[in-house]
Amino acid sequence: MAQESAKFLSVAWQAADAAATLIRESWLLPKEIAHKGAIDLVTSVDRESERKIVEVIRRNFPDHSLLAEEETDYQGTQNNYRWIIDPLDGTTNFAHSYPQFCVSIALEYDGEVILGLVYDPLRRECFRALKGQGASLNGSPIRVSPAAQLDHALLATGFPYDRRDNADYYLTFFKAFLTRSQGIRRAGAAALDLCYLACGRIDGFWELKLRPWDVAAGALIVAEAGGKLSDFSGNKFSIWGDQTLASNGTIHDAMVQIAGPLVDSVIVE
Repeated sequence: MAQESAKFLSVAWQAADAAATLIRESWLLPKEIAHKGAIDLVTSVDRESERKIVEVIRRNFPDHSLLAEEETDYQGTQNNYRWIIDPLDGTTNFAHSYPQFCVSIALEYDGEVILGLVYDPLRRECFRALKGQGASLNGSPIRVSPAAQLDHALLATGFPYDRRDNADYYLTFFKAFLTRSQGIRRAGAAALDLCYLACGRIDGFWELKLRPWDVAAGALIVAEAGGKLSDFSGNKFSIWGDQTLASNGTIHDAMVQIAGPLVDSVIVE
């Protein structure tokens, strides 16, 4: 099993590195941008990055299933294995040449994420985790922060693509955490936010309506670094759910006490 895991991780790295090279070479060049929604962008680099990742994985594991953000939803013959891919998390940042984006690759086995890899191509920071084997940054073990009080915590968040229609709802959560924490950051790449939580750069994170490719790799990295994940009410976290609340563990209950009641009391029109 260790040998198999090592191969999975090696292939994930090869795929991420191929995509990251393209992204690194393209991020300051003029962009070909299309709109999937009013503020939901996709660039030609997103699609080419996805093709590079899928090519590497298919070459090594042709029977595995794949699910990616832009174009790929492939059912393999060995479909108990499924790769979940975000070829460029932080597309809006990338489109504006704002240096905060990454490649995110996860591997699921029988519905459980067993591998997560998130690579920041500009800082060349590679976060990795294997189920039950801990998490690392560029090969060195990482742990969540020891922050014990929400009042002293630095948090991160993001806003869903329907934020123009439901701004008041999302800002209700923001205001509640703003008045209870030391600060909030909104950087625009959820996978990196989760990895920053895993290595102690922030202490908590919340966001609504993320997709599996946004959170699959980062969630495993957080868990393997000693963090905790749930929905806003403290129930079991799922990459298929629409609520992501993650923390260093010690401030988790305090975050749930804020977010949980707001889910129930505030109605999205």
